[in-house]
Amino acid sequence: MKKTLFDKVWDSHVVDAIENGPQVLYIDKHLIHEVTSPQAFEELEKRGISVARPDKIVATADHNTPTINQHLPIKDANSRKQLEQLTQNCAKNKITLYGLGHKNNGIVHVIAPELGITQPGMTMVCGDSHTSTHGAFGSIAFGIGTSQVAQVFASQCLLLEKPKKMRVLVNGKLKKGVLPKDVILYIIAKLGTNSGTGYFCEYAGDVFENMSMEGRMTVCNMSIEMGARGGMISPDQKTFDYLKGKEFAPKGAELDKKISYWKSLATDKGAVFDKEHHIDASEIEPMITFGTNPGMGIKISENIPKTNERSFEKSLAYMNFKKGASLIDTPINYVFIGSCTNSRIEDFRVAANYVKGKQKADNVTAWLVPGSQNVAKQIAEEGLLQIFESAGFSLRQPGCSACLAMNDDKIPSGEYCVSTSNRNFEGRQGQGARTILASPLVAVATAVSGKIVDITKTLEPQVL
Repeated sequence: MKKTLFDKVWDSHVVDAIENGPQVLYIDKHLIHEVTSPQAFEELEKRGISVARPDKIVATADHNTPTINQHLPIKDANSRKQLEQLTQNCAKNKITLYGLGHKNNGIVHVIAPELGITQPGMTMVCGDSHTSTHGAFGSIAFGIGTSQVAQVFASQCLLLEKPKKMRVLVNGKLKKGVLPKDVILYIIAKLGTNSGTGYFCEYAGDVFENMSMEGRMTVCNMSIEMGARGGMISPDQKTFDYLKGKEFAPKGAELDKKISYWKSLATDKGAVFDKEHHIDASEIEPMITFGTNPGMGIKISENIPKTNERSFEKSLAYMNFKKGASLIDTPINYVFIGSCTNSRIEDFRVAANYVKGKQKADNVTAWLVPGSQNVAKQIAEEGLLQIFESAGFSLRQPGCSACLAMNDDKIPSGEYCVSTSNRNFEGRQGQGARTILASPLVAVATAVSGKIVDITKTLEPQVL
């Protein structure tokens, strides 16, 4: 029987199954952070159950962490308490923790790939919806709720119904200035935010084959925004090269053996998907969102659609935008480059290439927040920090930051923020904040201009 990548990874992890019912899936790696783990630890303690496989769990502090003065005590009492609780829980249960100040600290979905923890063929979970990021390596990775976090703590397994399979194929050549973020924003805008509900999505076609590993992570990260349980891309030589030499990746003969297995995971020719979509890469242009969900996106050169649907009008009222209007030349006072979607070194290289020789607009507050201590180190070592500082930008310390505003990085009510994060829900970046999702290139161009500009008309060849 012909199998998909998803089938192969899923079926190899089934421990037990109920006829016509759920299956028990073994989980290879459990990632945790300070926000969704305390209740699960508490539940285990109440029931007198110990953590089954602490060696399969990795913890980091990211959601609540401040992005300035990380060497000082955390001012916010709730954040400080959550981080202290995570430290105590990890110490008590012998779980590896990359806490604030550790050289491996950073956003959970940034550090696991860069340390080689994320590997092809794995099942991975985390109490965070953007766990789908790790599917870029050909793993089955998805977010879970707090009760499921406790379930994995106790058994290293999950009771699940197997999702259906969807494939999105994008073939052709991308236009100048189109980044992986534009590709996934276009897919979501075209297919809709419910198009993936009940499915696990495989991205295929030469656009993804030619995409960097970091770009693939950006795409898989936002799978949840079209309702899919997760997204994945077949592992290839680019995946193997990325993992080579990473701290926790297999090495030597073990790596060769693993690669031989990883190559076998590709979807068989003739394997059947429950749903397929085909997209021509030439359709895609740099994207921006105008509304309050990631599916409300348009090409940067397009105008906001005209429809009379109630939720659409409510969304425009929140954003203070008009039907049929263009967003070009809209003044913007806040720009955020960061989050588990776009805070990797590749994102800052793109931004620095654009910024070189330019100056940040005076009216813009720009937060450049690397996804990890390692990314911050790379930014300094590659001279990008100097470029940013010369242009009037300042780099902050790693963390989730203004993606979801659980720390002090909040966008003021009524202000627009062009953001590289993954969600533009009402109040996501702060009460009353208005979020416009975009690629790092569109975001940094906005920071320089102080308004939204059509970057395709001014893009210099050396930028990409």
